[in-house]
Amino acid sequence: MADKHLDGLRVAILLTDGFEQVEMTEPRAALDAAGATTTLVSPKSDTVQGMHHDQKGDTFPVDLTLDNASGRDFDALLLPGGVANPDAVRLEPKAIGFVASFADKPIAAICHGQWTLIDAGLAKGKRMTSWPSLKTDLRNAGADWVDEEAVTDGNLVTSRKPDDIPAFNEAMIGLFAKRARA
Repeated sequence: MADKHLDGLRVAILLTDGFEQVEMTEPRAALDAAGATTTLVSPKSDTVQGMHHDQKGDTFPVDLTLDNASGRDFDALLLPGGVANPDAVRLEPKAIGFVASFADKPIAAICHGQWTLIDAGLAKGKRMTSWPSLKTDLRNAGADWVDEEAVTDGNLVTSRKPDDIPAFNEAMIGLFAKRARA
């Protein structure tokens, strides 16, 4: 039986079409196995399209539209990457407000998911990692970018790519468990 040390923790997963599928499904499975309740939140109202790099993956039903979502209803946030997904999400003012509402809550972002953190004003002063092409973006936003599998700084954990998911999941579960115990 899986360790259920995240029982009662409510995690929003913010995404839209074009997310890197494995960067949502594997962290979500780890959170679910640890007892968290995960909710797919999207500007879309029906399904979202996953990607396997540049090939279409599976579609997933949206649990809650962004119009009906409030950060007050969640304890933590997961931001999957892919290129198209965070680039589209960060153009949605409601999405930026939603992400910003997690400023004092745990956030996990992988790959290109950190773009949304920049627009929400949550990167400045943070030690972070990401897909290498975001290095300059993050530094320009005031982050201290490093090239490591998973980086935790305060209430934020970031990671670079799908190969880093085991380290990312471990760091994310550890960070989110602190919130669950609080």
